[in-house]
Order: sequence, then C-alpha cells, then structure tokens
Amino acid sequence: MSLGGMMRLALSGAALVNGVPHTVSGLRGQPFPTPFADPPGQGLSSPVVNVAWGMSNLALGTWLHRGTRWRSERIAFAVGAVGMGLLLARVFGANPRLSGRKR
Repeated sequence: MSLGGMMRLALSGAALVNGVPHTVSGLRGQPFPTPFADPPGQGLSSPVVNVAWGMSNLALGTWLHRGTRWRSERIAFAVGAVGMGLLLARVFGANPRLSGRKR
C-alpha cells in the first residue's frame, strides 16, 4: 500500500473518532468546542453546530475508509483512530468545563 493510501486511512480513523463526541454532545443538547467557536477549539459551539460538525466528520471518515481490504490498511486506520482518541482525551480532559473537574 502506498504512503498516500496509509495517510488516507489514518485520516479516516481520525475523522471517525472526532465525529463521535461532537455528534453525541449535540444529540444530548450540550454545547461542545468546535473549530467554529470563539476561540476556535476552546469556546463552546451550539448543539446544532456540533451535530453538523460531527456528522460531516463521520461522513468524511466513512468516505475515506471505502475499499479497505488489507491488514496494513486496517493498521493505518487504527493508528489514526487511536491517535485522535488520545489527542481528544488530553485536550478535553485538560478543560475543567468539559471534564467535570473544578479549577
């Protein structure tokens, strides 16, 4: 598999993992940070914006993942998914408004 194909699948995993918290927060009616908030990625966006952003990430991740057949492709996908999951856990876990911790 080419490096471009591996990058495509890593981005697929990252987009799919990133879509989950945005979609879930929006469906629960809770604000959550998006790139459209002020400041970007730190301020809170409305539930409607989060559903739209989450669904677009899920659609992109699904589209990028099409045609996956080989083991090396699944590994690239997993690397992207785990990497995005760890990044989101670190960023959102450090934000007291989102983690439930007091300052």
